[in-house]
Amino acid sequence: MKHLLIVFCLFLNLASSCQSDGGGENKEEEITGAEKVTYTVSNEVFTNPERGFMHTWQVNSEGAAITAASLANLKKENVSLILRLYYLEKFKTTALSQAQLDLIKTDFTRLRESGLKCVLRFAYTDAQDGSDASVAIISGHLDQLKPILEENKDVIAFVQAGFVGAWGEWYYTTNQLTTPANKKLILDKLLESFPKEIKIQVRTPKIKQDFVATTTAMDATVGYGNTNTARLGFHNDCFMASVDDYGTYVNVTAEKTYISNEALFVPTGGETCPPTDVPVASCSIAEKEMTMLKWTYLNLDYYGPVLQEWRNNNCFTDFERKLGYRLALASSSIKKEAALNGTLEFNAQINNSGFAPVYNPKNAYLILRAASGTVYKKKLSFDVRKVVPRVAFDLKETVSLSEIPAGTYELLLKIEDSSSKLIDRPDYCIRLANTGLWEASTGFNKLSQTVIIK
Repeated sequence: MKHLLIVFCLFLNLASSCQSDGGGENKEEEITGAEKVTYTVSNEVFTNPERGFMHTWQVNSEGAAITAASLANLKKENVSLILRLYYLEKFKTTALSQAQLDLIKTDFTRLRESGLKCVLRFAYTDAQDGSDASVAIISGHLDQLKPILEENKDVIAFVQAGFVGAWGEWYYTTNQLTTPANKKLILDKLLESFPKEIKIQVRTPKIKQDFVATTTAMDATVGYGNTNTARLGFHNDCFMASVDDYGTYVNVTAEKTYISNEALFVPTGGETCPPTDVPVASCSIAEKEMTMLKWTYLNLDYYGPVLQEWRNNNCFTDFERKLGYRLALASSSIKKEAALNGTLEFNAQINNSGFAPVYNPKNAYLILRAASGTVYKKKLSFDVRKVVPRVAFDLKETVSLSEIPAGTYELLLKIEDSSSKLIDRPDYCIRLANTGLWEASTGFNKLSQTVIIK
């Protein structure tokens, strides 16, 4: 039939616009004898780890820890992240106290218990004319923090470089921390002190470009690794506030292009602030900017009029869906029968309608569940970080069925946190944006497929 259709197209001299049904099918159809299932995309707003609108919770030296009740309330807002900003104003010339270290430990414990993560930042002052600490003091504080950061890396989504100047924004400083030499010293120390799995966001693209000594964006061969280059992302705390976002950019067009390319591998996020020489950010401008720069999170607490503009013009809810990643199955194909101790071919197509990819590595499993409830997990080589926005991703796997008894099994997909502390926590699993697939109790996504092993 396919050949007849092609002949017919040629006969009508319409070959350029005529396409056979087979030519438009997804690659998973290549599995001979497989059954294909297509899925419905959901428009629901829901929570997923390490992305979305977030709240900023700051605390002064030796202040009060996060409460479990306050964290529980965030889930009602579909919030999975907070920016936890620690002011260290008492310790500009001394070591951190045990009380301060205990505060940070307690916060991490409560975040984990509540199923959330934080974007982390430290600073010494919240005043433009306030003072910060010396490089030596910063270095000593990072040495004290290092074991705590290692122990709790599972609940740190990203880190904003911090420490330097007012609000930790790397501009105002009383200790000459923004000289090229001192910026390098501090970044080197940050990269050394934080676990290699954690990405660190700098305040401007030029800070990274100066540090890595190139204005050329990295490619996938670097981006999916854990070198210093691959670990440095960006935060913008005056997003859409002026043409150059209050000095965030020097060469606006070139640096936005640079971030756009880098943000395939490293996160961008931050907050808006009062606009100056541009009108309050419109929905269309915001959509364009967040798409290009691949925004993964944004502060709910500042700047209020910009956020209200989005609510008034009915785009806020759309941004709730699109900040960060939003993955959905388009289709899957699996053979209905497999040999005992044999293999199972599993193909699927996944789309990402969010602004950004997933940035932190995850573990992906094909789940086989018997009617009795017994579950078998089979690790996939699938790297979810490679499902980038607006590009269909074809997942093709050959899965070993060793040690699985004969029987009929329901198939599900689980994308879980890479930390052994969190693998059994559904709050830290990725939910696909499809109708009727998510199991909140397990963190599994149903595939609406079964296989008979015999």
